[in-house]
Amino acid sequence: MIAAIRTTALAALLAAVALAGAACTPTSGPLGTPATPAVSPAGSPAPSDEPAPSDEPAPSDEPASPSLTPVPSTAPTEAPSGSAAASASPTNAPTPTPAPARTSIVRAYFILGSFTGNEGLVPVLREMPGTRAVATAALQALLAGPKGAEVEGSPAMYTAIPEGTELLGVAIKNGVATVDLSGEFATGGGTYSVTARLAQVVYTLTQFSTVDSVLFRVDGVTVTTFSSEGIILDGPVDRADSRDLLPAIFLDRPAWGASAGNPARIGGLANVFEATFRVQVLNAKGTVIADQQVMATCGTGCWGTFKQDVAYSVAKAQYGTIRVFEPSARDGSPINVTEHRVWLTP
Repeated sequence: MIAAIRTTALAALLAAVALAGAACTPTSGPLGTPATPAVSPAGSPAPSDEPAPSDEPAPSDEPASPSLTPVPSTAPTEAPSGSAAASASPTNAPTPTPAPARTSIVRAYFILGSFTGNEGLVPVLREMPGTRAVATAALQALLAGPKGAEVEGSPAMYTAIPEGTELLGVAIKNGVATVDLSGEFATGGGTYSVTARLAQVVYTLTQFSTVDSVLFRVDGVTVTTFSSEGIILDGPVDRADSRDLLPAIFLDRPAWGASAGNPARIGGLANVFEATFRVQVLNAKGTVIADQQVMATCGTGCWGTFKQDVAYSVAKAQYGTIRVFEPSARDGSPINVTEHRVWLTP
């Protein structure tokens, strides 16, 4: 559905790969002997006693609506003095025991940088106050951007969505999410930046089973030509339209920083030679504690899905790393390396 995304974004990515190749070879730097990724803010050790959010699917109970639902105000509503609402609870009434606060786990998709031209979308989890409007909550988390260890890692995570972008409304009907964003969303950036920000919104909204594709509005006007880059949007955009914004091996589960489970259950998409790549689990010290081959359903020029359980052993819960990479057909050295910080458990 995006007429210009694939060719322009692919050209940008190929240029990035070419520049990276001129700077280093697959046998030097982090690819020769893959370095342990930064898994905590600089100068501080990764915690070993704090659980990470569970990588459970986000709920999909956003109520469908034929019109855009304005983003609700977060300000509390106060009943006027003397009203029925104000007098419903006498001042000497016992204070009720508060019910446990509900929360919702949602995903936001940012861009994980790369030193080797392999940057692309990456999911992170956000724990939000419990709500049925989970699509709105996910978009608000996306607009807030990455934080903490996500931006202090090496490589760092970032967002292509311009600062100041506001969510004006969102509605879901017949599998299409119509999202209205403020004018800042369409400002600045080159072809890669504007296609990446579209992909971030599409992947964030299509995490829900009720959403198959996304229709974009900016300041209330349906977008047909996006930004000064002239990206043509001839209808709703789905995940397949944005695959050029993925790393060669895209880990959709577990999310970056999430609990991996034991065995670690990995899943996502890959476009690698002969559909084959490797996955490793590293403990907090950077020691490889699991290493096995994974095969996607398609490869060598096509995107295939993959799911794999990877067993590992640790003495205590700790932050570690899941690393996926493609062995080079030339010499077997790691290429297309992607690393996720994850919570490991015995």
